[in-house]
Amino acid sequence: MDSTIVYIFRRYSPEIALIIIIIIIIIIIITIIIIIRSIQAIRRLPSFIAVTFTMSIRSIRASQRLDSRGKPTVQVDLITSRGTFRALVPSGASKGDYEAVELRDGDASVFQGNGVLKACANVNELLGPQIVESGLDPAHDLKKIDELMIKLDGTDDKSKLGANAILGVSMAAARAGAAARGIELYEFLAGQSGSTQADYVMPVPFMNVLNGGDHSGNPMAFQEFMIAPVGASSIAQAVQWNAETYATLKAIIEAKHGKAAIGLGDEGGFAPPIGHPEEALNLLVEAIAKAGHQGKIKIGIDPASQSFFQKGSYNLGFKTGQDSILSATDLAALYRRLLGEYPIILLEDPFGQDDWEAFVDFNKGCSAELVGDDLLATNISRVKTAVQKGACNSMLLKVNQIGTVTEAIAAAQAAYSAGWSVFVSHRSGETTDDFIADLTVGIRAGHLKSGAPARGERVAKYNRLMDIEDDLRYRNGNFTYAGGNLRYAYR
Repeated sequence: MDSTIVYIFRRYSPEIALIIIIIIIIIIIITIIIIIRSIQAIRRLPSFIAVTFTMSIRSIRASQRLDSRGKPTVQVDLITSRGTFRALVPSGASKGDYEAVELRDGDASVFQGNGVLKACANVNELLGPQIVESGLDPAHDLKKIDELMIKLDGTDDKSKLGANAILGVSMAAARAGAAARGIELYEFLAGQSGSTQADYVMPVPFMNVLNGGDHSGNPMAFQEFMIAPVGASSIAQAVQWNAETYATLKAIIEAKHGKAAIGLGDEGGFAPPIGHPEEALNLLVEAIAKAGHQGKIKIGIDPASQSFFQKGSYNLGFKTGQDSILSATDLAALYRRLLGEYPIILLEDPFGQDDWEAFVDFNKGCSAELVGDDLLATNISRVKTAVQKGACNSMLLKVNQIGTVTEAIAAAQAAYSAGWSVFVSHRSGETTDDFIADLTVGIRAGHLKSGAPARGERVAKYNRLMDIEDDLRYRNGNFTYAGGNLRYAYR
């Protein structure tokens, strides 16, 4: 370089030589920028065509941490040759009988028996060492890692080692695999799902803004009332509209019920002293209209009916001590009336987890998305049974219901194969881990719920979705907002 500069000054006048040198420097800088951008583009290709690297797992360790309800949960750190990758496991309040089993310590003198030190020990003393010894590479072998853990557990419901132990390792391994390939987590998960589509779909965020059921102390039997901005054009605009409606709803509740009524439930939604679902729906309709989004924001309901299923009937007064008993037929009539009178597009778990007959009868004439949560438990065998019976038309996906990432993806694929929708969900006992945001985009689910636009563990998922949208826009990636097509975004 020095000799080149000397030559230029000898060959040309000082003024011209200086101009030539400046031009050369500019060309060098532009070339470097082009090379860097090219490397970035290659590293961000979808996982099924990306350049891959090997990654060795050096150790896996688990620790006890807290979830959003102040209960212990499992944190897993997977240490590799390319860094450390962390996952935090969520936990539910209203759990179905068919979910994979969380392992709790049961010592009433510590965390009221909710400690997870046994689950952590199972990671530190068994799962971690066995995975390290196996030599499995998370960049290529996520399914094999999950299968090894399932084999080591040896039960149908992961009750020996704990789904909370197994899932933490599975999530951390997925993050490590994405890093090894030099791609984003949602791209890696798209590859795990077998997707070869070049575009991505940003999901509609269903935000739970009114809480009832097991998630709050008010008289409301129904657990969740959600708002869904199907008329937005991007995830950023969708989050904005929902946040505006949430703020408007707060003012309405305070005006009607006083300042004491704006306390929050487990998932960040308000829990005013109301007991009938029509009261909640009227509040939502008013808030949507006053926020200026009438017709653009629809409503979803999750009664979580297993919570008030008692001796073959449904007790809407289960929280008050004053029974309000409905048969499945009466409850179905209530749902049909609400669907006819309000802009409801989604109904989740309207009946108990084993009330197959009620699900099947209701699904025959249901135009809304009918989602199975406790009914299905993100379990392929129950999905297949529901498909055969015609019990619903959508599966709620909760990764901790089944206990591994690859099993959750397989359940989603089974639902898609039946022409169903997939609705990704958080849990009431959440963490700041934003894994499900990437999962929703990766499997093209089209919609997810992660609570209200409040509380850090809820907002973390929505912020991550906006980050993904910005990432795709920055590199001119192909993506759309699911909007009104949220049920069939995977097609």
